[in-house]
Amino acid sequence: MSPFVEFQHVTKRYGEGPAILADVCLQVERGEFVSFIGPSGCGKSTLLKLVAGLSPATTGSLTVDGLSPDAAAEELAFVFQEPTLLPWLTVERNVEVPLRLRGESPERRRERARKALALVGLSERAEYYPRQLSGGQRMRVSIARALSLTPKLLLLDEPFGALDEMTRDRLNEELLAIRAEQGWTAFFVTHAVAEAVFLSHRIILLAANPGRIHREIRVDLPYPRTAETRQTPAFQALVAAVSRELRALPNTVTAAATP
Repeated sequence: MSPFVEFQHVTKRYGEGPAILADVCLQVERGEFVSFIGPSGCGKSTLLKLVAGLSPATTGSLTVDGLSPDAAAEELAFVFQEPTLLPWLTVERNVEVPLRLRGESPERRRERARKALALVGLSERAEYYPRQLSGGQRMRVSIARALSLTPKLLLLDEPFGALDEMTRDRLNEELLAIRAEQGWTAFFVTHAVAEAVFLSHRIILLAANPGRIHREIRVDLPYPRTAETRQTPAFQALVAAVSRELRALPNTVTAAATP
């Protein structure tokens, strides 16, 4: 069976500038949760943009479910660092935005938005406005908006980086519970080692200047993962091992490197 996402010797540069990513080769199977971690400027967010078709690769090839990123656009959804909610729309209407852009009927938009809000535990906040929500709740709305598209591939670019540790841990647990139910593949960018270990089947450690794959680390912890998982010796040993690898790279940021 062909990999669900495949990078073959992908390089990315803007104009005549230096390479942002160089010779990236990676195969990801359907249903995997893969996190990307590395120093600032190593091309983590650029990698997601290539997969989303928001920016083309300079050289090499990239396929999603056997298609080019542009052709596969309706199979994926993107959760950005900021919730980017429209303040004049209610929570439910915010979730409906991408469905409206796809031309879904009002009835279909409402049905899918309500299902997505139920998944993230915000059904009772459907008629609230963004200003009435906490930071964690606004990020839940952003995730619900992505899930309303029923994606096969979910791209998440540091979605929990601005949240406090307790809220982030809780959302990590909720995200895995939703993935267990829906089965999508995930690409997750983070600076937090403990978060990457908790969520992932595999962690891709990127080096910088130019961005490139330094090492792949498999996370052999059983699912489902819960708050108790973080207290196990196996989890803590993996966090320590990934942190050591990360610190060995130049220009490394290791936010939340320990549980």
